[in-house]
Parts: sequence; structure tokens; C-alpha cells
Amino acid sequence: MWVVCADLEGVFVPEIWINIAKKTGIEKLKLTTRDIKDYDELMTYRLNILKEYNLKLKDIQDVIATMKPLDGAMDFVRWLRETTRFVIVSDTFIEFAQPLMNQLENPLLLCHSLEVDEKGNVEKYKLRQADPKRKTVEAFKSLNYKVLAFGDSYNDISMLKAADKGILFCPPDNVVADYPEFTVVHNMLELKELIKTNILND
Repeated sequence: MWVVCADLEGVFVPEIWINIAKKTGIEKLKLTTRDIKDYDELMTYRLNILKEYNLKLKDIQDVIATMKPLDGAMDFVRWLRETTRFVIVSDTFIEFAQPLMNQLENPLLLCHSLEVDEKGNVEKYKLRQADPKRKTVEAFKSLNYKVLAFGDSYNDISMLKAADKGILFCPPDNVVADYPEFTVVHNMLELKELIKTNILND
């Protein structure tokens, strides 16, 4: 039996921090896990910018409230749920993701959380666990599932390596160059066919 573990941003929904950067005009917030490999370094950088510009959680949530899933994402999520077991494993935060998950009809999401003070300032981020994407795959494998995983960024690599089948979905050239061992797909139709080949024909 198979389970599919999928990334969220850049796969089913737009990159949240890039949209925040566009709406606020703070170009420094455009950096993502496609650019910086170390997640702690990236989040420390982001939190410092939020403090510098006095951006509060509500400011971020107001931007997220305007966002929609990527074209074709809803149909693809429905197909996945009808076809196999499916979980989204993301390095986003539940305080960010819930409005977007509602639009995707609430598939199971495993992600992190934020610590927010009484004034609405984001003080810290709390990881669900260290290297959670890899450990999610390993947990499913310990239950005798085979795992197919896909994502687009550096923070997905440990998940893809741990999976029985790892796929890069619409990744940037630098990620492809650094990890040529993974199959690359460029749209959801290609991804769907690859999932069919690996899961439905097994």
C-alpha cells in the first residue's frame, strides 16, 4: 500500500512569503527555501524583517486571505484523495495555512506553529519536530506503507530521499542541478501520470 506525502507552497498554493513581499513592498521577504537551504537561517532572517518593519501576524494573515490555490490544485487534491492515502507535509505554520487549506477542502496538513505575543507580534516559530518531512516519511514506512513524495525546494530533499519514490515538482534550476538523481515534472498532468505509474500499477 502507498501513501503520498506532498509539499504545500509552490505545489498547491503560491509561495506565502513571496506574496507578503509583493503586498508589502518588502523585497527582502522574497527569499524562500528555494534560495536558502538552512530553514533556521531563513526563518531567523524573516522574523528579524518582521520586527524591523513592525509587521504583525494579522498583517500576514490579511495577505494570505487574498490568496487562492494554484490552477488545477483543487482537482488534483480531489483526485489524490480518491486514489490513495495523502498528506501535506509543510514547513509553513498553521496560523498561516488554515485559510488556504479550507479552500483545498482540508486535506491532512502536518506543519509548524508560531508564538505570538499579546500585541500580535510573531516572537518565535515552533517546529513540530526536527527534520519533520523526513521523519513523516519514515513513520509511514514503519507502518509498512510505501511512500511517494514530491516537492519543489531544498527543504523537501530529505523527504524525497527517504521516500520510495521522490519527485521534484516545478523546481528551480539550482535545486535540479544540486539533486539530479530525482525525477523532475513540470506540471500536474506529468505528476499525475507518474503517480499512476508508480502507485496504480504496483
